[in-house]
Amino acid sequence: MLDVLRTPAVLRTSRIGRVGRDCSYPLSIVVDERALAERLISYDTSRPEELAAAAAFVKGWLEAREIEVREHAHNGLPVLVADVGADGDDGPTVLLHGHLDVVPGHEEQYEPRVEGDRLIGRGAYDMKGGLAAMMCAVKDCAEQRDVKVRFLCVPDEEAEDVDQRSTDELVRAGMRADFAITGEPTNLHIGIEAKGVLAMRIEVSGRAAHGSTPWLGDSAVLKAFDVFRRIEAMDFARESSELFDRPSINLGRIEGGDVFNKVPDRCEMVVDVRYLPGQDPGAILAQIRALPDVTVTKTLMRAPAHVERTNPYVRALRDAAARTTEGEALSVGRDGASDAISFLEAGIPAVEFGPTGGGHHGPEEWVSIASLRSYREALTAFVRTLPEWLARERTVGPGGLTAIEGGLA
Repeated sequence: MLDVLRTPAVLRTSRIGRVGRDCSYPLSIVVDERALAERLISYDTSRPEELAAAAAFVKGWLEAREIEVREHAHNGLPVLVADVGADGDDGPTVLLHGHLDVVPGHEEQYEPRVEGDRLIGRGAYDMKGGLAAMMCAVKDCAEQRDVKVRFLCVPDEEAEDVDQRSTDELVRAGMRADFAITGEPTNLHIGIEAKGVLAMRIEVSGRAAHGSTPWLGDSAVLKAFDVFRRIEAMDFARESSELFDRPSINLGRIEGGDVFNKVPDRCEMVVDVRYLPGQDPGAILAQIRALPDVTVTKTLMRAPAHVERTNPYVRALRDAAARTTEGEALSVGRDGASDAISFLEAGIPAVEFGPTGGGHHGPEEWVSIASLRSYREALTAFVRTLPEWLARERTVGPGGLTAIEGGLA
């Protein structure tokens, strides 16, 4: 980490949007979660330079509301931290965690548009809508003095390199909290489990031959597809749990062959296995390595997430969410991984909790505008009612969340 960079609060205009579109307006007028989400979507934060610009906007927005922001650099990208509420150790610390980065999209996806209750654009659901509502909740909680609210905005949650995440670095450096909420999309349910990650780069070998006589060779590309199907058919792939009906297995990338008139004798593919809590990634990896003509050249692993649904902070969040949403705030499992595991591995209870929407990483990604307000209000209610809830926890019997089977992405 580099030294904290401090800049004065800003009240300036900032140009956003694509070429030929002027969306300049003062930071001070961006006050509600929908307008803030639209502004964040306008930045193509799959690119480092726009990540920096978006982070500068977030920092300026908070500082314009008299919230001090500490900025760190991690691998050349900005990490923002802000504390409001209780001073020192006067009360519990709740950490609100969000990320600015998105997976790459087409240019038009950074032009936010509204269709009914849907705000559509790259990152609307994962997770700029949630991040915008979270920023508003931080502002809403700034005046209370019973709970310290720590806001952490990172630039690399979507990065492929799971060993060099800024959240992990901050936790290793001593960042702590009593409870963490990462704003990944959960449709206003509380994600208490997430699948683990076992990503593998796999080389498959074959035998070269002339392209006119493929029967004399053994195509490594065709064999690679067969290897993938054999992985899909392994015993672990058919297992289930209370919150998940199966693991996830995806062929993310494949490359083989060098010229058109030759049977390829080598193929490389990347297979992404999201395994269930309780499954052994080492055993899965051993089964794959035992396949003929297969060499696993690199692996990336991330442990599954789990927090007890009877945890008092989880139950307090459930009650707060129930105040602002229809129906019960159910517990869910998340097919996708997140930075929540960074906190859990450090002994900090953490959940995923975010707004309603769909299509993340897809061409029509959207978030419900109404759910952004509900999400903001749920976070604020959670912080404001937490001291009272914890005070009476000693007299309240255990009662966890009802589960939704099947998982959410």
